[in-house]
Amino acid sequence: MYGLWRPRVLGAWKVPASGPVILAVNHSHNIDGPMVMGVAPRPTHFLIKKEAFTGPLDAFLTGIGQIEVDRTAADRTAITRALGTLEQGGVLGIFPEGTRGEGDFAALRAGLAYFAVRSGAPVVPVAVLGSAGEGGRLVKALPPLRSRIDVVFGDPFDAGDGSGRRTRAALDEATARIRKQLTDHLENARRLTGRRATLE
Repeated sequence: MYGLWRPRVLGAWKVPASGPVILAVNHSHNIDGPMVMGVAPRPTHFLIKKEAFTGPLDAFLTGIGQIEVDRTAADRTAITRALGTLEQGGVLGIFPEGTRGEGDFAALRAGLAYFAVRSGAPVVPVAVLGSAGEGGRLVKALPPLRSRIDVVFGDPFDAGDGSGRRTRAALDEATARIRKQLTDHLENARRLTGRRATLE
């Protein structure tokens, strides 16, 4: 990541040095996951759509501990592996919007709340800014080489209410809490970096 682009990493020290952690990352470009993996202070295991596990990428992604997930159904194998990562004190990376979009955390799915409430792991919001602008001259699908991409880590927070409840209502409340925290972090990250618009 540092060889191809110029990442500016802010707040990496906020990621707990040990114990289970969930990184909740906005997602506006395919490079966002690899960028966070490359600059995060701890090895991160992302939930990645199974369509990415093809050809040489399959062995590579599996080898570095990424978790294949079938988004068309409740993938119990992926859920078990993700929870196992947290139980072993690892770092789980999630795109809470479920798929690439505007990267503004507007369309959160319940998966992040489930993992956070079930595991009790703190959630660290992560904003990746600058990846979704105009494509590069050499490879249109990627940001221009040597361009600045900002990765801003936020303060850890607990998604649950402390009761340990795992009901549908508890997950809905956790999702609402998460949405506010992530949206506030994204706005703060834009202020810190001077990037006001989603595509900047």
